[in-house]
Formats: sequence, C-alpha cells, structure tokens
Amino acid sequence: MRKDTGVDGDAQRISQLVWMLFLKIFDDKEQEWELTYEDYKSPLQSRHRWSNWAKNPEGITGEELSDFINNELFPALKKLTNSQVPQGRVVGLVFEDAYNYMKSGTLLRQVVNIIEADIDFNSSQDRHLFNDIYEKILADLQSAGNAGEYYTPRAVTRFMVDILNPRLGEIVLDPACGTGGFLTGTIDHLKAQAKAPEDNVTIQDTVRGIEKKPLPHLLAMTNMLLHGIDVPTNVRHDNTLSRPLRDYVPEDRVDVILANPPFGGIEENGIESNFPKKYQTRETADLFMGLIMHLLKHGTGRAGVVLPDGFLFGEGVKTTLKKELLDDFNLHTIVRLPKGVFSPYTGINTNILFFEKGGPTEDIWFFEHPYPEGYKSYSRSKPLTLAEFDREKAWWGGLERAGREVNEYAWKVSAADIAARGHNLDIKNPHKVDVVHADPNELMEEYAELTRQVQAAQNALKQELVAALGGGH
Repeated sequence: MRKDTGVDGDAQRISQLVWMLFLKIFDDKEQEWELTYEDYKSPLQSRHRWSNWAKNPEGITGEELSDFINNELFPALKKLTNSQVPQGRVVGLVFEDAYNYMKSGTLLRQVVNIIEADIDFNSSQDRHLFNDIYEKILADLQSAGNAGEYYTPRAVTRFMVDILNPRLGEIVLDPACGTGGFLTGTIDHLKAQAKAPEDNVTIQDTVRGIEKKPLPHLLAMTNMLLHGIDVPTNVRHDNTLSRPLRDYVPEDRVDVILANPPFGGIEENGIESNFPKKYQTRETADLFMGLIMHLLKHGTGRAGVVLPDGFLFGEGVKTTLKKELLDDFNLHTIVRLPKGVFSPYTGINTNILFFEKGGPTEDIWFFEHPYPEGYKSYSRSKPLTLAEFDREKAWWGGLERAGREVNEYAWKVSAADIAARGHNLDIKNPHKVDVVHADPNELMEEYAELTRQVQAAQNALKQELVAALGGGH
C-alpha cells in the first residue's frame, strides 16, 4: 500500500485496509447466516459479494479492478442505506463515507489476495488471532496523526466496564464511541451473563454508540461484527451534540454511560445553541458532560467518563457542571491517571470520573493510579495494562463501595470542602511529596550559589572564632 501514489499517510492506509477487511468479514458472516438463518438472502448483488470478485487470486486486476471498485461496487454499497434487509443497512452505513484511496488496481489486487489467503473469519482460531491483529491496528491509530483521538487504551475501557458492571437488559451508551472500545468491552461483559439465545438479541438492542467521524465509525462497525453483533445498527454515524437537549424525552434516558469524549476540541458554530444557556460553550468535552448528565436515568443511572485535568480546575461552564455534579449526582470517585496513558496523542493528565444520578454528593474519594515500579512514563513498548488496576479493584469495596480506607494512593474530601474551594476538584495526593525536576543548568547555578553561601558562612564563623579566641593567641 505504501507503493501506491493515492494513499497518503497511516490514517488513509488504515481506512483503506479496514473497508476491505469489513467486506471479507461480512462475506464470511453471510456464509454463516446462510446456514443458520432460514431463507437468508444477501442484500448484495451476487457480483458485489467479496467471494465473487476477490476470492480468485487470478481474478480481475489492474484498471478493470479499479474501475469495478470505484464505479460499480462503491456506488452500489452506498445505496444500501435504504435496504429493507437489516444487514444491508449495516453495509450502507459503513460505506456511506468510505473511500478507495488506492490508484493502482494491480497493487490493490495484491492486498486483496493477502487478505483472502491469510484470514478465515469462520475459523475460531483465526478469528481469535485477528482480534489481536485488530487491536494492533487500533493501537497504530495513535501514530496516525490526529486519528489518535479515536483510541482509548483497552486497559482503561475494560477497567471502567468492570467497575460500572452493566447488567443484561440495561441500556448502555457511549455518545462518542470512536472505534467501539467501551461497546465491545460491554458486550464481552454481558455475554458472560447470557444464558439463552435471546439474550444475544437483548445485547444487540441495548448496547448503543454514536460516532461523528467516518474512519472510527467504520472501525467500530467492524469491531461489532467481530464481537458477534450481526446487525450493529445501534452504532450510528452522527454528531451526538447536534441534537438539541430539549428534544430528548424520558424514553431516551439510559442506565449506563461509558465515555472518553474528545477534549481540547472546539465545536462548529451553532452547536452550543442546542444546549441551555448555562452549558453553552464550544469546548467539546464540556458539552458532552452536560449531555451525559442529562441522559442518565434518575436513581439508577451511572457513568464513567474520562476527562482532562483542565475540567477539574476550570471555571465558567466547567464550574456550573461541577456544581451540578455535587448537588444532583453522587460523584463518588475520581481516579487520577498519570501522564502518558494517552500518549502520543496527548501527554496531559487525565482522570476517570465515576458518578451516579440521584445525589447529592457527600464525599469524593480520590485514587491516584501509580506507575509500575521502574516506570517514569508509559510508551508503546510499555503500555498501561489491565493488571495495574487490580490495586483499585481491591480497594474499591465492591458494588456498595464498602470498607474503603485512606492509604498512600487514596484520600477523601467532603463535598462541602470542594464547594468552599470554588468547586475546584484538582486536589493533589496529600500523602505524596512532590519532587521538582528543574532545568539542570538552573540546578547547577543554585548549587554553586549554595556552595558560595556555605563557604561565606564558614569564613564568617572562622573569623568570629579567631576574634573570640583573642586574635589567635
């Protein structure tokens, strides 16, 4: 793909690769559905199915293949958004904004042949292996420029799902779902509770996501298919913030929200007018927080949201949101993550806020997640792992959060103290001594000055002693 003149950069290469993988996966799923569903009929024309144009390694290639992809296959798949068959609508939604970047039909044929020859998605062993490969593709998004905003480390998504513990039948939403990490983590969590075939239908109906950008939406849809969601129409390609808050009705409220909303971004003009005056800002993360708080069911709704340090100490709309969190929600825990968790997309510190609708908050527990021994930061070769969260899980106290104790990582602050601080939640670990890492040149100058002061003190003391002893006699 790097040899092709039409593909520019990792993000385009990943996008190009994923639409082909999707068609291969969909074709393998169709073969499965033809055996398991009575009277299943493919929504794709016969010649558009992967097995009919891609399977033969000596099949169409060069200009003929490029012409088929660009002028026949893509237009036909895009039209399927109006298909009467649910699986057809899934294909249409995936290809709504997909694009064939490759110019060379010969190179395209080589890529197709590798995908066709090396992966069988009806083989449980291959499917399991591909899940690992797929995770690698998602991780590679971090080095694909701003595509890194789509990726939340799997250790973080799995920890948050485990803590919130969604139950079968509860509606779970990620309003900025990216590649679907929270959704697939939830699916795996719910499948462990499933007892009957109809439970899988329940999971498909209750796990929901919305993603604004085409590439992560394509990745999310593919991810859902790989996790056994045959008709992932509940993963919509849309801007969640474009719907006015007043248009939501009680039936739209959900039980669980898991989210890592984009932060540091600025929404397009007019989006803020969809929100009440008190929430109006163009800061994306703040708007999502207002929406998340609004959408939770009263009494049973609970959420886990990743937010940067700026939300904790910020003012204006952020203060309004934090005041409401303390007055109307139980903001029971903030897990403070160290630098590097989202590197290289961002090096800023982030936090996970856990809260329930139906407050008010009495006390907030803070837990500072430490680096593993010997680490000074995370990197691609040394990423954050799920096992690191065992410390938090052991301390958490189960569903009732019972028996929590203050320790070197955990401390508690009352809501009254937070309010007295102007709702500033940026509270440092009181058990930790800050180590200041200054510029080496400045430290050397400071050391030299201290040395001069010590020498001067020694000289003065010597002179005093000499004078006290009678001038040395």
